[in-house]
Amino acid sequence: MSFSSPYILFFILPVLVVFFRDFFFYENIDLFPKANHVNKEIIYANLNHTNHKISRYSFLVATMCLILSIAGPQFGSKVKKVERQGVDLVIAFDTSTSMDAIDVKPSRIEKAKYEIGKLIQGLKGDRVSLIVFAGTSHLYLPLTTDYEAAQLFLSAIDTKMIPNQGTSLSSAIEKAIETVKKDQNKYKVVLLISDGEDHEGNAIKFSNQANELGIDIHTIGIGSDLGGLVPIRSGDNDVKDYKRDKSGKLITSVLNKKILKDIASAGNGYYFQFSNEGHSHLDLNNAIDAMEKRKINSHEYSEYEDRYQPLTLFSFIFFILSFLLPTRKMK
Repeated sequence: MSFSSPYILFFILPVLVVFFRDFFFYENIDLFPKANHVNKEIIYANLNHTNHKISRYSFLVATMCLILSIAGPQFGSKVKKVERQGVDLVIAFDTSTSMDAIDVKPSRIEKAKYEIGKLIQGLKGDRVSLIVFAGTSHLYLPLTTDYEAAQLFLSAIDTKMIPNQGTSLSSAIEKAIETVKKDQNKYKVVLLISDGEDHEGNAIKFSNQANELGIDIHTIGIGSDLGGLVPIRSGDNDVKDYKRDKSGKLITSVLNKKILKDIASAGNGYYFQFSNEGHSHLDLNNAIDAMEKRKINSHEYSEYEDRYQPLTLFSFIFFILSFLLPTRKMK
């Protein structure tokens, strides 16, 4: 049992004090303290003490019932059916070290996290899942409509999550297919976020396979045409150097638009790009809103049910009793 407004219960304390005072010390209570001695004798002589006690107790009980009902008692449970309309959205997130490049501020991965966070905030009933990939891919968050949990998982993504470095776009697409293909073969979307440095070359093949299964694949390029250096940071997150090749030359990571556009084309999707300009998530939100929706989640859950009605009825009855019960002795 719980109360929707528990602070109201504090008002019941003074009523309880008066109730117990009357119950234990009724005989010593001066009912008419301002009346003179002669009037008191006349009043007490004609007072039905039993009915007067009942009337006072009824009034106090009615007041307590009224306070309890205002506090909003909730107990028991009721079953409520919930239906959502939307799509299954799988977000595959590149966590390779090249995503630390700073050609997009503050970095590619932080910019992507910011835009995807805004995207998730704008979802309306869609289920969302997170996949992280580098040299290998892993299901990070199963399909859910709990957007707060999705935001929490999203904020923890970084380029140190997967020790096996590289950029395996094909394994990410394969993992996305595995995540959603068990459900209905419609209204499924994969967002592949990467800088396009595919180290395997089978991404187009898996994208075609996804298309055959009715899964749309949209790709999101993160980076610039000029590319950027990949910083190497110390334990306190300060930049101590930049990534270099075996000969000691600085490595410039460049966005590979072509492969990402090819993947989107094969997967019946569109190519988007996150850059330093504008709010890129708005285009994604519009694209998702334009998709045909289906009932993706229909479940029943229990919640406390308001039970103030009986207390309100008891309060009414006791108030009526306290007002109508005669306290004068019958002749």
